[in-house]
Amino acid sequence: MNKLIKTLALLLVLVGAPTVQADRIKDLVSIAANRGNQLIGYGLVVGLQGTGDGTDLSFTTQSMKTLLNRLGVDSENPLTDFEAAGSGAKIDLKNVAAVIITAELPGMAKPGQRIDINVSAIGKATSLRGGNLLLTSLRGADGGIYALAQGALMSTSVSAGAAGSSVSTGVTTASRIPGGATVEKVVDNSFDKSDNILFNLRESDYTTASSITQAINTQFGSDVARALDSVSIVVRAPLDPSQRVNFVSLIENIDVQPGEPPARVVINARTGTVVISRNVRVTAAAVNHGSISVSVAVTNEVSQPNTLAQGTTAPMQNTTEIKISEPNKPMFLFQPGVDLRQIVDAVNQVGATTSALIAILEALKSSGSLRAELLVI
Repeated sequence: MNKLIKTLALLLVLVGAPTVQADRIKDLVSIAANRGNQLIGYGLVVGLQGTGDGTDLSFTTQSMKTLLNRLGVDSENPLTDFEAAGSGAKIDLKNVAAVIITAELPGMAKPGQRIDINVSAIGKATSLRGGNLLLTSLRGADGGIYALAQGALMSTSVSAGAAGSSVSTGVTTASRIPGGATVEKVVDNSFDKSDNILFNLRESDYTTASSITQAINTQFGSDVARALDSVSIVVRAPLDPSQRVNFVSLIENIDVQPGEPPARVVINARTGTVVISRNVRVTAAAVNHGSISVSVAVTNEVSQPNTLAQGTTAPMQNTTEIKISEPNKPMFLFQPGVDLRQIVDAVNQVGATTSALIAILEALKSSGSLRAELLVI
């Protein structure tokens, strides 16, 4: 029995029977005023062990000169203080890498709070391991500076090479700095300014939107909540900020019965993973799973005469043996309204592999018998 089929059968035992389970509203929705904002910045990572951009990239060189000029070092003078002293020291850009920094500024983030940042090389740097990000400003879509980033990079990737061969684990040209940026500016939001609060469902569903609306109106009175569509729900809230916070807290902890998700079959063609939701149904259909195996065996023979008769060695015609075998696989008939358990049991009886299971599901969808959305990722 295929391991995937075993896993699906086990899941059916656990979740096959319909169960009534209530969820909190805070697990189903998000407040529109709490939306995050994307930030981006350009900076330099220093302290690398010869894995940086080098002197081939003009923007890395220009950025380093600009930085040194701001710090009071005359990088345009061909004779630096170190060279004048006779040391001959120069900036080694092999230890420097130009990077792009990205981050998400959470909704209602306040100045002084720390946020995580992602650092990615954009030049010829082969590894950012052990580097240190210099002070970089992070800007929003409007061009304003909302955070400042700096700190030592945290990387779990490793790269090594010797004798013309190399091996690496993870991505060595990307890294993270947990809490590597400090929020400097507040993003305006409408939480404490508008008369209403807008809740957005994380998954679009008319049934869930209706259930949440009814639950809020039952708790706080009619016409307090109003569903706009399958995603958005408008709720009238107190104008006082402290009362509004308490009001939202009460709403978030209300239990509701969300709607059943649509029937869906998700297939990952690369890994062979198949996930079938509980509401999948199949109309009347016949499935025949079988395979024909053709094997060709060639035997090379040589004629070796008696040496006393002064004969010569001569090749003989090859002997070829061809076998064709077709396993006896039964045709399985799906009755109208078959549910997930019966589908898995039927495929299991046929003895289908993971690839065959995917082919059967695709064929059922093409024939119009599979009452579900088929997603191939």
